[in-house]
Amino acid sequence: MTPMSTGILASIESPRDLKRIAAPQLPALAQEVRETIVSVVSRNGGHLATNLGAVELSIALHRVFDSPVDRIIWDVGNQCYTHKLLTGRRDRFGTVRQPDGLSGFTKRGESVHDHFTAGHAGTALSSALGLARGRDQRGEDYWVVAIVGDGALGAGLSLEALNNLEVVRSRFLVIVNDNGFSISPSCGALSHRLARSRSRILDGGLFGELGVPYLGPVDGHDLDLLVSLFEQIKERKNPALLHVLTQKGKGHAAAEHDPTKFHGVSPSAPAAPSPSPAKGVAYSAVFCDELLQAARTDPCVVAITAAMLEGTGLAPFAREFPDRLFDVGIAEQHAVAFGGGLAAAGCRPVVAIYSTFLQRGYDQVVHDVCLQDLPVTFVLDRAGLVGEDGPTHHGVFDLAFLRPLPGMVLMAPKDAPELRRMLRLALHHPGPTAIRIPRGQAPRGEETEAAAPFLIGRGELVRDGHDVALIALGSMVGAALDAATALEADGLHARVVNARFVKPLDAELLVDAARSTRCVVTLEEHAAQGGFGSAVLELLAAHGVNRPITVLGLPDRFIDHGSKSALMDACGLSVKKIVKSVQETVRRAGALSRPPGQN
Repeated sequence: MTPMSTGILASIESPRDLKRIAAPQLPALAQEVRETIVSVVSRNGGHLATNLGAVELSIALHRVFDSPVDRIIWDVGNQCYTHKLLTGRRDRFGTVRQPDGLSGFTKRGESVHDHFTAGHAGTALSSALGLARGRDQRGEDYWVVAIVGDGALGAGLSLEALNNLEVVRSRFLVIVNDNGFSISPSCGALSHRLARSRSRILDGGLFGELGVPYLGPVDGHDLDLLVSLFEQIKERKNPALLHVLTQKGKGHAAAEHDPTKFHGVSPSAPAAPSPSPAKGVAYSAVFCDELLQAARTDPCVVAITAAMLEGTGLAPFAREFPDRLFDVGIAEQHAVAFGGGLAAAGCRPVVAIYSTFLQRGYDQVVHDVCLQDLPVTFVLDRAGLVGEDGPTHHGVFDLAFLRPLPGMVLMAPKDAPELRRMLRLALHHPGPTAIRIPRGQAPRGEETEAAAPFLIGRGELVRDGHDVALIALGSMVGAALDAATALEADGLHARVVNARFVKPLDAELLVDAARSTRCVVTLEEHAAQGGFGSAVLELLAAHGVNRPITVLGLPDRFIDHGSKSALMDACGLSVKKIVKSVQETVRRAGALSRPPGQN
């Protein structure tokens, strides 16, 4: 828990208390808020630089507007820590991103001051317009304020919402929080236009045609100015767009110097939070290294990212091949369709994207890639549980929504060598492919390509056994092997299969594993419904295999935030819980007393 504040912040239990603070004390409050954020993020990890840049903006908003009656909508939600501190969550702020603690984003169920759950960029304008139009329909008169980062302003959803601004006529404020960054520096024509506007007052040329008065740019760290502007806007009651300039990482020297590195940090010493430390070789680094090797020999290999250059590991690729790396900004739909166009022109595009963000480009995957059978490779980073970022960032639905698509080859490596071989395979395949990789470090494994040819739709028997077949995918292969070792104490001999492919499945290997054992358990770090286990069930049913089968995956609910190990255990996917599930399946099958059949 956070130690109780002893200064001005300690007196604020709600925005009403903030309004009673004397204006000369507000800068001191901002400093205290920053110290609190740095202290907590140092211990818990989380978004640092973006929150430090929004302190004065948050204070001024709550000083003037009347939350929760007025609706303040934060885009993404990773700039909302000051908002949480000022809205009755100060005493619980030390639990942010911890099990059963506060979310690192806005969350409707957490507070009446959080009016919309957010975790993906670009949603604020659309949801805020919906709130405002719903307000008008009901004859109410509260304010709706949407805070949008300059990076998120270029997202397709934001642009669609801007095109629909005419649905509201009053009490609607759009704030463009312009710090020149999303995670990496913001890119695209719209961001460049905003950058040119920072030194002068525009006449609204960029936004004037939308019918909303443009104000700015103004200093987003000048509390007196912000409060005065918000009071004027509130008094006039007309829709407006305010362009504020802020510094990402404000007040923390290291974060100011390198806001990209300090966008998200891991726990460290209390006084000096540091970026996430490297422990071995990350899956994303293995992916980039293999992609670089391919690009050096094939000039048609290109890479695409949607504002996640560092997160997907592509920064080294950008340095070596700057003309073959395309960062399209927070525009996942465009990233996918752009990849389809590159493929149609004869290139070999690799779209590196977080699993959770590919959800936003699903229509393009269907129509602009798979329908045309184009050779686009999707590398789905953060596939599975991602820990403290919680339900908006867990990548646990990709198998279910990609598996039905005709022509899609879908695979998941168990270690670094398999990832390399899968990428090589994908880059020579004539149609669409997807490789899902988890967050974190890749097991080193052994390169066995010479001994075992790597073919599409071919899995691997990694351990023999006759009592139960553990058929595992990707990150769960290691856990399956550990569980098999633990089961030996019960006299159970588990066969472990590394499926490698979800589509197409290795029918021969999987059917033989089921028929040669008394029962089957599938393991996946994905939603159990509609995923890998479902595919295995369909396969075995089609081949007339009648065995007790347990599908181990994530339960049918959105998984909250917490450490990955704790979440895996809570979802029944820790080695201990896997062993228990296998034992129950074996007992249900009567596996120790009845020999295996042949059907």
